[in-house]
Amino acid sequence: MTYVEVAVVAPLAKTLTYLLPDRFGVAPDAGLRFLVPLGRRKITGYCLGEGQPLDAGKVKEVADVLSADPLFPPSLIPFFRWISDYYHHPLGQVVAEGLPGGLTMKSGRRARLTEAGKKALAEDAALQPLRELAWVEELLAVGSLSPAAVRLLLQGEDARIIRRLERGALLFFEQELAGRGIRPKMETVVRSAVGEATRQAGLTLKKSEQKTLESIAALTKGQTAAWLPKRLLTTAYGGAGRALPALLDKGLVEQKERRLMRDPFGLEPPFYPRPEKLTDEQQQALDVLLPAVRKKNFDAFLLHGITGSGKTEVYLRAAEEAIASGRSVLVLVPEIALATQLEGHFYSRFGDLTALLHSGLSAGERFDQWQRIADGSAMVVIGARSAIFAPLADPGLIVVDEEHDGAYKQEEGLRYQARDLALLRGRMQKSTVILGSATPAVTSFMHARQGKFRLLTMNRRVEDRRLPAVAVVDMKQVERKDGEKPLFSPQLLEALHQNLERNEQSLLFLNRRGFASLLICRDCGHPVQCRNCQVSLTLHKGAQQLVCHHCGYRIKAAAICEHCKGGDLVMIGFGTERIEEELRSLLPAARIARLDRDSISKRRDFYTILNRVRQHEVDIVVGTQMIAKGHHFPAVTLVGVVWADAGLGMPDYKAGERTFQLLCQVMGRAGRGEKSGRVIVQTFQPDHYSIQCARTHDYSSFLEQELALRQALSYPPFSRLVNFFFDGNDEKAVQAAAAATGATLRSLGRQHQELAVLGPAPLFKLGGRFRWQCLLRSASVEKLHRCCLAVRAASPPEVRSGKVRLIIDVDPEGML
Repeated sequence: MTYVEVAVVAPLAKTLTYLLPDRFGVAPDAGLRFLVPLGRRKITGYCLGEGQPLDAGKVKEVADVLSADPLFPPSLIPFFRWISDYYHHPLGQVVAEGLPGGLTMKSGRRARLTEAGKKALAEDAALQPLRELAWVEELLAVGSLSPAAVRLLLQGEDARIIRRLERGALLFFEQELAGRGIRPKMETVVRSAVGEATRQAGLTLKKSEQKTLESIAALTKGQTAAWLPKRLLTTAYGGAGRALPALLDKGLVEQKERRLMRDPFGLEPPFYPRPEKLTDEQQQALDVLLPAVRKKNFDAFLLHGITGSGKTEVYLRAAEEAIASGRSVLVLVPEIALATQLEGHFYSRFGDLTALLHSGLSAGERFDQWQRIADGSAMVVIGARSAIFAPLADPGLIVVDEEHDGAYKQEEGLRYQARDLALLRGRMQKSTVILGSATPAVTSFMHARQGKFRLLTMNRRVEDRRLPAVAVVDMKQVERKDGEKPLFSPQLLEALHQNLERNEQSLLFLNRRGFASLLICRDCGHPVQCRNCQVSLTLHKGAQQLVCHHCGYRIKAAAICEHCKGGDLVMIGFGTERIEEELRSLLPAARIARLDRDSISKRRDFYTILNRVRQHEVDIVVGTQMIAKGHHFPAVTLVGVVWADAGLGMPDYKAGERTFQLLCQVMGRAGRGEKSGRVIVQTFQPDHYSIQCARTHDYSSFLEQELALRQALSYPPFSRLVNFFFDGNDEKAVQAAAAATGATLRSLGRQHQELAVLGPAPLFKLGGRFRWQCLLRSASVEKLHRCCLAVRAASPPEVRSGKVRLIIDVDPEGML
């Protein structure tokens, strides 16, 4: 037996030591997945290598080995440990969140009625009231409750009832292993075993057997060593399925099972040829980047290139250099839409060396891609934020495209920032890291100024195409129609008409989905709200539903007011669905496509619409931020921003930065072809610095104004933040836990003058859970982490009992 160090998938701060029995026949390799005992259950754990010898009588044995090969290389273990410490998240859960879904296995407790229990619930008058409970009714009907249902019951008000039934021997629990998860996809393959000796044996064959051998020879083109999928053989000749067993018995055919990789691409990505000539600025950037890639040392670059300047080709040439030196490449994008855009470029250049990792893949596709990366058959990985955990043993280049994007921050579970982890991984594995953006994050540009990153600038578009001319329309000055402001100004409508007449494409941007933002009752003034969240429901007219964009709750659109039961509801606000409907009414000849999360249910839909746009089968594209970044539409000459200041009213210190970035990104979709472009921005705040700086494409002026505001308020990059977040079903318990933690933090703040405590303060209810937060601010990272450790050590009783959940969010991206 061997001692092994295991990180279990449980909320434990430390790793555990187990004994690995010799009977499993595996070495204690880092990256293996085990099933290990923990208390009365069995859960998944990940081997981190050999452990320190302990008293063998107190050490439990590994129950099972769940993976034959390591799921990640040993080089990632220091990476996982650092993440666990920095984000105050259990190490086993860090590893689990980094791995593809379907790999976590655990045991749960299924509740079953005894025969005595069935009889008592049916006949005992004292127990009759229990039959009104839904879970008791299910127990009687089915005979058992799933581990998930049991877990919820034991956390709720009915826990005492289920315990009473257990003590009375009316109900019992049994361990159940769940979550076998994703397995390799296998297929049966056959090949001919007919050799010279077999021919001389003079075997008599049936007609179907002879036809099967001939079919195998035809399909493999006479290559006797070639394996052929059985499904192709039986499709070509229907009698093969019945003939194969006899041919196997006679030794004329061989058969085996082999791994079949699921195709992650679906449709073939578009092909992009390698440009013969680079721009001067692309070449200048590569003259600095390529030597850094060759040196095989950590080096970080901020590539500040305006939209259309050719940053993607710089990434591709740097990737070629990394692969030529025998190292791999990791490319991160903030969302699936951009992954789809980059797939074509990298697949055109690197073919089957390319792997994908993002949530648009099925669980099986993601598992297969992970295996290809882990065994070294894929050298280029493209993916969203979770791809930062890709099992590349030796990445030579890490690219973070659109590095400013807030989507790189994970907002649930392990709340990591993928851009920051890219820099950490680059430092640990001696990689070159490129952060690319037309509108870099304020903090990133400050780091470049301070010398932490090397700044590379590209100020000119490919082929010297001009940036689009931008006109700002003050919607306060637009004349009202029928008592309300129109969605489109006369300037934007006229421009859309002109583009249609010239057979040029237009793009309309609004970062809000649905038809109307909310419905309000005319009688009592209350909005129609989600039953689980303190937010208004959004009207989706096409689906005839009111939908909560936070928890997914939905009801029929023909709703009545829950407060006064009135049916006179008025629509307030608008989204992309409303924009599309208005356009179809105003421009009936226009071919319109909408790109948002409601119009695209799967990856193939996205590709289909993009192809229609590229083939000029669409005149006007309406969309959210999904269309704002990265896409190259050469025929788009007009971009209309329907409501530029939609995000400026958010209670968030980054509201101005996000507005500027989104506007610059969507403006960059215009004029990327031979014809020049123009942009019309509709706004109620035309003098806001974010809008004015975006209008003139002036990042420097925006940066100086934004930094002045941040410095006055002591917000990042002049400080660091930690958000202590509380939620639970009991409002008073949540408030008490937040208040106690706030008091602890204020006490620490009095000891350390550099600490500022904001709150605690309530947030809107979400998913049926009440929420509070307390924000801690300091210029000292060390003091912030000391406070985190102190709060964890002295967590309030509501948190220790599990009644309230405490989440520590280091470097929060948003304040809601």
